[in-house]
Amino acid sequence: MEKMKMHSPDMTQDNIDRIRDLFPGCVTEARDESGQVKLAVDFDQLKQELSDSIVEGPQERYHLNWPGKREALLTANAPIAKTLRPCPEESVDFDSTKNLFIEGDNLDALKLLQEAYLSQVKMIYIDPPYNTGNDFIYDDDFAENTEGFLKRSNQKDEEGNRLVANKESNGRFHSDWMSMMYSRLKLARNCLREDGVIFISIDDAEFANLKELCGEVFGENNFIASLIWEKGRKNDAKLVSVGHEYILVFAKNKAFFQERKIKWREAKAGAKEILDEYLKLRKDFGSDNEAVEKGIRDFYASLPKKHPSKKHSRYNKVDDKGVWRDDNMSWPGGDGPTYDVIHPETNVPCTVPEGGWRYSTIEKMNEMIRLGKVVFRKDHIEPPIRKTYLVEVDEGQECSGMDEEESDDLPIQVAGSYFYRSALQASNELNQLFGAKVFNNPKDKEVLARWIEYIGTSDGDIVMDFFAGSGTTGHAVLELNAKENKAIRYVLVQLPEVINPKAKGAKSAVAFLEKLNRSCVVSELTKERLRRAGKKILEGEYHDAWNKDVGFRVLKIDSSNMADVYYTPDVIAQGDLLTRVDNIKHGRTPEDLLFQVLLDWGVDLSLPIRRETIQGKSVFFVDENALIACFDQGVSEELVKDLAKYKPLRVVFRDNGFASDAVKINVEQIFRQMSPGTEVKAI
Repeated sequence: MEKMKMHSPDMTQDNIDRIRDLFPGCVTEARDESGQVKLAVDFDQLKQELSDSIVEGPQERYHLNWPGKREALLTANAPIAKTLRPCPEESVDFDSTKNLFIEGDNLDALKLLQEAYLSQVKMIYIDPPYNTGNDFIYDDDFAENTEGFLKRSNQKDEEGNRLVANKESNGRFHSDWMSMMYSRLKLARNCLREDGVIFISIDDAEFANLKELCGEVFGENNFIASLIWEKGRKNDAKLVSVGHEYILVFAKNKAFFQERKIKWREAKAGAKEILDEYLKLRKDFGSDNEAVEKGIRDFYASLPKKHPSKKHSRYNKVDDKGVWRDDNMSWPGGDGPTYDVIHPETNVPCTVPEGGWRYSTIEKMNEMIRLGKVVFRKDHIEPPIRKTYLVEVDEGQECSGMDEEESDDLPIQVAGSYFYRSALQASNELNQLFGAKVFNNPKDKEVLARWIEYIGTSDGDIVMDFFAGSGTTGHAVLELNAKENKAIRYVLVQLPEVINPKAKGAKSAVAFLEKLNRSCVVSELTKERLRRAGKKILEGEYHDAWNKDVGFRVLKIDSSNMADVYYTPDVIAQGDLLTRVDNIKHGRTPEDLLFQVLLDWGVDLSLPIRRETIQGKSVFFVDENALIACFDQGVSEELVKDLAKYKPLRVVFRDNGFASDAVKINVEQIFRQMSPGTEVKAI
């Protein structure tokens, strides 16, 4: 029976396999430090394969480089023998929630998620250390090769990654920060979908370097924008008050958007209320356009003068496609085309508007007429008018503002690269939620929610933040879901970074956590914010149809559940075999084993899990029959047959969990006969 590997993917070997598929002659055999034969790349031959001329030596070229870059790439690719251990007691609605909170080093987390979340994430937002000279950064271990790294990561006394102060006096001040970001961004890119996007907050200290770094990782052609977030003037500045930050935006594959003509649009203030009212009226009156139109006009009349929807009160007509208003047919600025447009009743060309026709060609005009967006007057004396829709609510709910030739004052717009939002608002909201100031400079959930919605996230989409901090991203997702009846999921990662009680502003955070009898680490603040935010949302107003998922499943990074013998069985002496019969570490639970199996098999970690007792044995059902697992001892042939009746996609047992060797041998045969589509493995 095939055994599971139970460690994160070896990205280097995966890359070598891909190269071998394309260029078999460029992959050869070589011996590593221990004398083992491994596949390796003949880089000289690969260079020649990729060149249309003779390659004789290194060529000068433009590229980004810094001390430690190669080691950072090695660190990103090296596998680790770690796992995620479930922690239901710290979670909220562990069994039913679709949200994940991972506690631990984000580099480890990204490695562990490589298979389960490969090309699954719609949006990543991160707020990494800004490298101002006072921030802490992750000090990753670059000193070992892949084998050494794997061996060390499986030891019980491992130190793991450390947070260290990166002072400006450090000779590798920028290089250390770049290396830290490089390895994480490389792994993060793998998680993004083809239409995925990453947003990264940064300030002037590393903005230029980060933009170049993202250009290398994601490709310069996938750059979307540098957003400028104005947060307020600082009057204590000595020379210039720098009150802004940046958000760098890169796509996984910008060409994907262009090929499918995907455009991002958002509603101006007040537009959504009009649409909501229209949908409500349509539900009440069905296809009676006159009744719906009257309801829209009554809605405008009922609003106070300063209500933002009043600005759009010209959208007061209704047809089968939605709410619309009259718009003129004149070319903006004049000097437009002057072709003949025949009136359908009089068969005479209509009067051309003074500025020429709005549409550049007669073909475009005919297309608009065919779509019903052009309304002819009683006769040809006056030019026809065009319909400008608030939002078309027929197939796909296409926004009429997506036509490049529509007018500029639509309530649907393209977001600008500059926006203002005071930094005090986020701090004040978080202080109110906790009843004390427990976090310095939290990000603004309203800003994040706006961009999460703007890029077109929908039900089931995943938003990831692996520098979770105070948990703003998770809070933003919860509020957006509650208001808009969405089912967006989040995956947050935060290191249990110890809070120094002597640090600026840390005293109240330490007092707060001590009062709750919690560890004085940042991740405890993150979890508490998510708990309080969810409770507050449920106590307030929310969409009637919302699923009310304010929970999160806590998973903690730890060393592998498997003992050393699992990874290195060949080094165990014969005399030690009796003491090494069990390859599971002492103290690890069946739930621990289940989540390591989910990681190893690349199964979604938020799927519902049900535990059932069958023939006296504890059996896990993940999403019913997506995976069935039994880690008990004494598994009989009868139990195996019972499980095969469920026809699961995958099934896993403990390698030494069978009642006899005969049962173990027969397992695959039983499933081959009763459920041939089931993949059978052991740990």
